[in-house]
Amino acid sequence: MTFLNLLASIALQSDDGTGALIGGTVFACCWLIVAIVFIAAMWKIFVKAGQPGWAAIIPYYNLYIITQITGREIWWLALYIFIPFTIIFAMIDLALSFGKSMVYGIVMGLIGIPLLMLGFGGDQYVGPVMKGKAFY
Repeated sequence: MTFLNLLASIALQSDDGTGALIGGTVFACCWLIVAIVFIAAMWKIFVKAGQPGWAAIIPYYNLYIITQITGREIWWLALYIFIPFTIIFAMIDLALSFGKSMVYGIVMGLIGIPLLMLGFGGDQYVGPVMKGKAFY
């Protein structure tokens, strides 16, 4: 009996709890794959900017590295952690630090797909665009 046949027979002979278990497992596996792809993209972005790639897998430290890459002051780290929508500013700064537009950064902060393009594409790091600046 193959694995798919086993899943089909379990699904046909079971109640809602088993279906929820199977659906939850499939959802969790898909979410894990998406998370790994985004972590790999951040890893590549960090390496392109001359930072250690492993920093992408450590929560909050990766935000600190983003402040270093973009040239933001360290107090922005507290904003990124405690006020969720401010991460859009981090993504705008990151896009500008790689020579992209502000709109690219906004879209990157809202849906994340440009983050994958930035990580896996051929874009080069141009430097910390916010060094010594308060606003754009």
